[in-house]
Amino acid sequence: MNYLKPMVWSSIAVLALSMPISLLAADANVPVYNPPKRGAPAGRVGGGTRGGTQRDVFVLSVLAPDHSGFTTNEQPSLYWYISNSTSLPVELTLMDPQGIQPILETRLPPPINAGIQRVRLADYNIHLAPGAAYRWFVAVVPDSDRRSKDILAGGAIERVDLQDEIKAKLAKAQNNDMPFIYAQAGLWYDALKAISDLIDAAPQNQELHKQRTSLLTQVGLPSTNE
Repeated sequence: MNYLKPMVWSSIAVLALSMPISLLAADANVPVYNPPKRGAPAGRVGGGTRGGTQRDVFVLSVLAPDHSGFTTNEQPSLYWYISNSTSLPVELTLMDPQGIQPILETRLPPPINAGIQRVRLADYNIHLAPGAAYRWFVAVVPDSDRRSKDILAGGAIERVDLQDEIKAKLAKAQNNDMPFIYAQAGLWYDALKAISDLIDAAPQNQELHKQRTSLLTQVGLPSTNE
């Protein structure tokens, strides 16, 4: 996949982005994401919709903030969302820190069901180096011969060290507390994984879905209709 080809830019909720995160997550029962004070501002890009018949229309978005999101995991999970199921080819690409060569380029097996999707880098034996920022992209390919028509969404991820203070909190925490701790520490991908793991274990728990929806809303992501 040529990640430099034209992108379809996503329409982000301006009102949500203009509001303080403390107001977006005023409910004490949801994790509050505290964005890191350092790191390159470049983060989420792309996303959009495909036109055509009603069955063809969908929203595509990576579940990443609008800055380089942090993780402490050497082999983290990457999450993305598609509003409708599709049998079109879907590709995932992870670029090297220099943004020159892909270190992972794979086609995800169809069909892709509607909803939040997860890609585990451990499944591909991919390891992130500490202190390096990586760009990653998801592309839906309507026409393999005309890649300029791709619907493309992308985000950024950086592996950082887990601070001793956070490590101590996690050691004493219950599983339900971990999304809150990670979010407060500015560890976006770890917070999203923690809440998603809880949902996978208890998919009917609406409180957990509410927590994840709040986390996504705090960084201006579109509704995933949970």
